[in-house]
Amino acid sequence: MLTIISFLVAIGLLIAVHEYGHYKAARLCGVRVLRFSVGFGRPLLRWERRQADGYDTEFVVAAFPLGGYVRMLDEREAPVPADQRHLAFNTQPLRSRALIVAAGPVANLLLAVLLYAMVNWIGVQEPRAVLASPPDQSIAQRAGLEGGDRVLKAGFSGEELESIVSFDALRWLVTRGALEKKDLTLQVSDRQNGRTREVRLPLSDMGEVEADARLLRQIGFIGPWTRPTIGDVLSGSPADLAGLKAGDLVLRVDGKPVSDGQQLRQLIRGAVKGDRAFAMRWDIRRDDREMTLSISPELKREGVITIGRIGAFVGSAPEMVTVHLGPIDGLWRGLARTAEISALTLRMMGKMLVGEASLKNLSGPLTIADYAGKSASMGLTQYLAFLALVSVSLGILNLLPLPVLDGGHLMYYLWEGITGSSVSDLWMERLQRGGVALLFAMMSIALFNDISRFLG
Repeated sequence: MLTIISFLVAIGLLIAVHEYGHYKAARLCGVRVLRFSVGFGRPLLRWERRQADGYDTEFVVAAFPLGGYVRMLDEREAPVPADQRHLAFNTQPLRSRALIVAAGPVANLLLAVLLYAMVNWIGVQEPRAVLASPPDQSIAQRAGLEGGDRVLKAGFSGEELESIVSFDALRWLVTRGALEKKDLTLQVSDRQNGRTREVRLPLSDMGEVEADARLLRQIGFIGPWTRPTIGDVLSGSPADLAGLKAGDLVLRVDGKPVSDGQQLRQLIRGAVKGDRAFAMRWDIRRDDREMTLSISPELKREGVITIGRIGAFVGSAPEMVTVHLGPIDGLWRGLARTAEISALTLRMMGKMLVGEASLKNLSGPLTIADYAGKSASMGLTQYLAFLALVSVSLGILNLLPLPVLDGGHLMYYLWEGITGSSVSDLWMERLQRGGVALLFAMMSIALFNDISRFLG
């Protein structure tokens, strides 16, 4: 239920803001608005409001929420009385028509700036930028990073290093570097002795990548550092049969010191030889006493490989830090974050267009709904950040030069501005058909990706 409600709130808000951008620009340009609708289909709510021009505008909330529209007085859709012709959209100068069309996507981008600023103003609890042990053969491991290293500053090659507080901020930089083929320099502090050193991650050497969990595993940034403690233990599991209890601190596995929860999970996963799991000797501390236990993981298939599992939660909660900014800094950071995500979105779309990035990066309504529910369950700031991300995506998507989208209409107006004449009705019809076909193909791919993620 939370997923459905949070999804409907998100879609309703983002569409309403988008259409309000068109509506407000139309009113400022003196165009009569006949109807403002959030959703399609049968109206659920309907009311009218008298405008300054003396005419009523109908406001509607309709049954099907995935969309909306602003219907303006327009001679191309219906006859317009002579005394109202100056209020029609099609009679407005080119700059006014372009402003009205562009106002919807711009409203979404401005909403994203505000939402990100609100997250910064409210403050959010995020894991501190302390690294878990990187997986074997990952970029981070080859660069010399170790579990417990705390990242103090980071920056791309040729840029000044900036202070890093949270693991989420670091993960964003790492993802950007991989997608944009930029090397990242980290200034880290060793957990054992506090010694500071610089480490370079050669992210520019990576081939085609996708912005998913596998990318972060390949780089080596799986998660923040956690203590190698045992949490809840399932009854009858290998951990339970071996005598492990919640709160046990794991010191060594087969004589090898264990530095964090991620390293311990890797050792458990790798305790497999062929189609058999082998026993491990664990040295643990419980209530100020050290003891040794023998644990034999159970086998579990994960894709094409077999891994070990012990049936217990491994690793403590990460160390948290509150990220909080003042009014000006928060707003500026919100603007910068919106610009960064917009640029990254455009680059990814460009790479998908030329085949440099997989179409698996496209997501549809099922994935959006899933993330809406997950972010809402995590708290207000996480949900606001989710809304901001989707608002950026909606704004950028509508600016694409596809004839059925706002960007397509802006493309027509650009042609009109250059040539002095509008696109002919014949070409308009052809482009509309092509745009609908392309948009339908994109939606089909996104929905297929959604279903594949949930079934896989």
